[in-house]
Amino acid sequence: MLERLFKLKENGTNVRTEVVAGVTTFMTMAYIIFVNPDILSATGMPFGAVMTATALSAGITTILAGFMANYPYALASGMGLNAFFAFVVAEQAGWQAALGVIFLSGILFLVLALTGAINILDAAIPQSLKRAVGVGIGLFIAFIGVKNAGIIQGDPATIVARGNFAAAGPALALIGLLITAVLMARNVRGSILLGILITTLIGIPMGVTKIAGSIVGKPASLAPIAFKLDFKGAFSLGFMTIFSFWFVDVFDTVGTLMGTASRANMLDEKGQLPRIKEMMTVDAIGTCLGAALGTSTVTTYVESSAGIAEGGRTGLTAVVIGILFLVSLVFAPLAGMIPTEATAPALIIVGVLMMLPVKDIDWSDFSEAFPAFITIAMMPFAFSISDGISAGFISYVVVKALSGKAREIHWLVYVLAAISVIHLIPGLF
Repeated sequence: MLERLFKLKENGTNVRTEVVAGVTTFMTMAYIIFVNPDILSATGMPFGAVMTATALSAGITTILAGFMANYPYALASGMGLNAFFAFVVAEQAGWQAALGVIFLSGILFLVLALTGAINILDAAIPQSLKRAVGVGIGLFIAFIGVKNAGIIQGDPATIVARGNFAAAGPALALIGLLITAVLMARNVRGSILLGILITTLIGIPMGVTKIAGSIVGKPASLAPIAFKLDFKGAFSLGFMTIFSFWFVDVFDTVGTLMGTASRANMLDEKGQLPRIKEMMTVDAIGTCLGAALGTSTVTTYVESSAGIAEGGRTGLTAVVIGILFLVSLVFAPLAGMIPTEATAPALIIVGVLMMLPVKDIDWSDFSEAFPAFITIAMMPFAFSISDGISAGFISYVVVKALSGKAREIHWLVYVLAAISVIHLIPGLF
């Protein structure tokens, strides 16, 4: 049956290899089960309910990817966008409106994926801006990580300042950061997850980690957050906010799929990924499902490359990952023990990993470098992904057009720049 469903022999793999690959990928991304509810609970959403939504949406969507696309990719609530959800959008209009934004961005993604219009947008948006968005998000979530850890704190004179490293919380976070960095440097599989767990244990004698009565239990109810979508509030935030979630989800997914597939020789003779439309459709469905259940954008994880490196080539790997996410639901009490100081290092480490695309930006061409820099810098400085994307589009059009390179600008980028102006200066028109 497995051979018939996943074509294992045709893809040069077997059941054992696929299972090992699935376990490997799950170990590298299981940290999201703990980190995502920790971030989203800052909005007032119940930690336990968000954990249930995170694991359930990841499990269902990843299994769906296995059957629909027959690829070894895992999906879960994405880092970066969950921070944007919690600390920017929910701050402005409430978490219910933020869920509405996520759902609408998923619907937009689904329509464009099914119609093929997404290819037009992909061709129109400059590579430099696509890469800059990922790097900017990396800085954004790293900033949130050091803030949550108490490594930095607000200061009326200098805006930010170093925290009190002698205090137990920041000290534990720094210890966890160094432990995770060493594990990453030694290429230990599941480094981020291990870092979180080790830091949590160290936090017990330091008085930061609070011991739970048990490590297993009944999953928390979804009732407080499921189907609490506020579409009126979502629309009040403007199109650019919805577009920002959509933009990051789409191009992060495309980059993940193409990057991992090329390294695994999964592309066809034309350099294209077969069934990419199915994967993009699953990603869009996952985003809508996640919002309905009560979590932030569900997207394809680059950590899938860990399982692919172990030989995973089919949807069976994805099914194994999905099942493990569903099984993790019974370990909710364990997640409740993990302090923010143990998850903050994960945000910083993920920020480091998201720096990679910066080397592919053409810094020798100032008309490319300046918009890319503005995009990257504005995200942490303005504490907003959408503001960074908007500033990037506007600066790209202005600098290119006034430096005699207007022909390099796709007409759609002009449209996006105009929308960006409305987003940044809402009272202008």
